[in-house]
Amino acid sequence: MRGISISEYSNPDQLRVSELDTPKREPKTLLVETIAAGVNFIDTYQRQGLPGYQKPLPLILGLEGSGRVIQSDPDSSFSVGDVIAWPFHPESYAEVVAIPESKAITVPEGVDPKVAAAVMLQGLTAHYLVNSTFEIKPNSKALVHAGSGGVGRLLIQMIKNAGGVVIATASTEQKRERLGALGCDYAIPYEQFHKTVREITDNAGVDVVYDGVGNDTYMQSLASLRKRGLLALFGASSGAVPPMDLQILNSMGSLFLTRPTLADYIATREEYEKRASDIFRDISEKRLIVEIGGEYPFENASQAHIDLQSRKTSGKLLLVP
Repeated sequence: MRGISISEYSNPDQLRVSELDTPKREPKTLLVETIAAGVNFIDTYQRQGLPGYQKPLPLILGLEGSGRVIQSDPDSSFSVGDVIAWPFHPESYAEVVAIPESKAITVPEGVDPKVAAAVMLQGLTAHYLVNSTFEIKPNSKALVHAGSGGVGRLLIQMIKNAGGVVIATASTEQKRERLGALGCDYAIPYEQFHKTVREITDNAGVDVVYDGVGNDTYMQSLASLRKRGLLALFGASSGAVPPMDLQILNSMGSLFLTRPTLADYIATREEYEKRASDIFRDISEKRLIVEIGGEYPFENASQAHIDLQSRKTSGKLLLVP
């Protein structure tokens, strides 16, 4: 089978398609023919071997995708031909993937398998952020960074569906103009955004900041919060946040800071299925629009990584075998 494997940490232009051994299916595992694999910032971190993201080499990249079951246990709840998706399993940049049943979710009829691949990691992330890390209620005020990105677009829609008010940052005027169609109340540039947020909120600040950018934004994010507000730092597309003096949280208004991760919010099967079910339902009811920003053949994986890291894309990027 074909897949994208690295033998050393590298720049994106070093990504190549290789002939790899087809994985062997173990009990309680599904052998799946990949339909699409999601491209995420964590893939670029692993490709570079950034601290905290290094995995043993050689490494088949990719963590998210959708596909069709081609082998399963006789007594499995999944059957050959079922379309499934998964948010977090290694070696997903491959034509065939072995997925533990516990990580697989059935894609319901009416949901495009490519849309399912596009929404698993980012959709589940947005869902836990809005429903669990900080529960959005009517009139909650939230600042969303990278509003035109994959998670950002989903966050905006989920916050609006819950009755909240959304301020979102985006890097270009063109991107900001497009956010209104998602229901964004205020689309603003990154420059001095904390001052803009203060102006919009009559100097009160927002209840929560959903920040997946990290190093470039976190201090202004804290300055955008109301007293006792929460910064949910769920990513680091601009680099990791350096060690900080927690007295800052005291001096800026008894603030809260959390660094959540998806695995802890889908730790039980019940929670995993509930979040996925909510997302698929909203897609089917057209309450959640998932934009696919680009589909790349495996041979163009390097370009997909370059485009993602340029922060010039809008929506989700996919690799297709």
